Parts: sequence; structure tokens; C-alpha cells
Amino acid sequence: MRVRRWTRGWVWSLTVPALFLAGLPAGGAVPGSAVPSAVSDPAVPAVARNWPTGGRAAVLRGWSPPATPYGPGHRGVDLAAAPGAAVRAVAAGRVTFTGRVAGRGVVSVELAETGEPPLRTTYEPVRASVEKGDVVTAGDPVGRVEAPGAHCPAGCLHWGLRAGDTYLNPLSLLPPWLLDGGPSRLLPVLGVPPP
Repeated sequence: MRVRRWTRGWVWSLTVPALFLAGLPAGGAVPGSAVPSAVSDPAVPAVARNWPTGGRAAVLRGWSPPATPYGPGHRGVDLAAAPGAAVRAVAAGRVTFTGRVAGRGVVSVELAETGEPPLRTTYEPVRASVEKGDVVTAGDPVGRVEAPGAHCPAGCLHWGLRAGDTYLNPLSLLPPWLLDGGPSRLLPVLGVPPP
């Protein structure tokens, strides 16, 4: 009797996490969460110095790479952002495109010192405040989120990343301290004299 109870508990403890993990969407993000489960990509240097929304944003839809160049998938991440919210460059670079694509405003920034081919981030739907050729640094505003459309009925910022024709997970640009809420800080211990 005792062995049977232990076995049942052991099987249950493995089944519940497996069922939970099976329900996660592709791309590793839990809808509404701020940080996806796994974002690192060894081909992507963590050069971002801020989120494109300025502060930490909830990931509404995660990255789900297509199996083929024209196959279904999600070639970026959707971040919670209200219409009119500022959109900021995540790293230093040069604006390579501003304009409308499929009826939505798009801004593309080629990131400085990211190899050959250089990495390029895209932001949409955005009303651009920069022009092609402008040089931006991390945190510089590049535009404002436009009114929501069919892609995100409640409003969001679609953030994409490419190296040449290859789509990559844009969250890979964020260093761990931006994904995890900031760098560790040591605080003094009260009652202990300094060394």
C-alpha cells in the first residue's frame, strides 16, 4: 500500500509539469508574460541596451520561426504597447528603411558592429520620427506605435530581427540583465562593519 501511494504521487508529479509544458505556444513565450522561457541564440550578440518599448514589456506572442522561407510562423515578437507609445532603438545603428509595408508603418535599423551580414531590427506598426540614413543610439526614439490593426487588435509593437534573409529571435538581442529585471546589486549588511 505504501509503495503504491508513493508511485502514484511520483507519476502525478511528472505528469502535471509535462501537461503544462505541452500547452506552451511555440517560441517559448507564455502569452502575457514579460520573459519567454528560452531566448538565447548563439548567432546573435546581446547588443541591446533597452527594450524597444523603453521599459520591460509583456510578450503577447512569441517568436515562432517558419520551417521554410514562405511557411507559416511568427517572424518576431509582439510586445504590449499602447497606440501612441514611443518606440526606441534597442542598439546603435543606422536607419535603413521607413515607410509603409502592407498598409503598416515600418522602421528598420541596421545595427552597428554586428558582423556580416549585419543584424537588422524592424518595428511595426510605427509612425516614424526618423528618416532613412539617420544614425541612432540605444534608446533614441524612432517613432510611435500606430493604431492597432488585425495583427494585434488591442495594440502592440511587432519587433523583428534578421541577418540577411534569415529571421532570428529579437529577444536574443537583450542581455540577461534586461530579460531578468536588471543587474544584481549588493547591499550593505546592517551591523557588519566594512572591511
